[in-house]
Amino acid sequence: MVSAIERGTKAPTVVVLDRIATALDTSLSRLMEAEAQASVMVMRHSEQVVARDPAGWERRILSPVLPGVEFELMRTTLEPGVDAGVFLPHARGSREYVAVEKGTLMLTLGGVLYQLHAGDSVYYDGDCEHGFRNARRIRCVYYLAMDVLGDPAGARHARLAGDTQRPEQRRRP
Repeated sequence: MVSAIERGTKAPTVVVLDRIATALDTSLSRLMEAEAQASVMVMRHSEQVVARDPAGWERRILSPVLPGVEFELMRTTLEPGVDAGVFLPHARGSREYVAVEKGTLMLTLGGVLYQLHAGDSVYYDGDCEHGFRNARRIRCVYYLAMDVLGDPAGARHARLAGDTQRPEQRRRP
């Protein structure tokens, strides 16, 4: 899939982009934008990056991509009846916060369903599978803030390769 995306023969869905970002221990916004550096950054609505999924939902990236920062703030819109799918766990230590602005969000965390209404918010560890769905007949709008830094660089990849020790626990030659 990555090769097809690079060649321009396939357009990735938001879920695929998120899986690529997760595999790289980074954020969706870092895949879509270059780093910026400034003490103040105004992100005008017309200039914000929007990832649209053919299933009927979109993620608007509200935070800049900054050097050394793996934080992301997004506004997501799910049209009526839309299931955005299941997102893979992020690195251990990742954190996510969701606040529902409009409608009802069906949030699944590690197989457990949480129903959130306008005005509700939730925090959860980002290292579990998580799914977002709008089962209602009105649009659902929510904000998602993610801190995906988690483990020190490379720790997640080492665990995926079968090495369960954290980098600071490994003996150095």
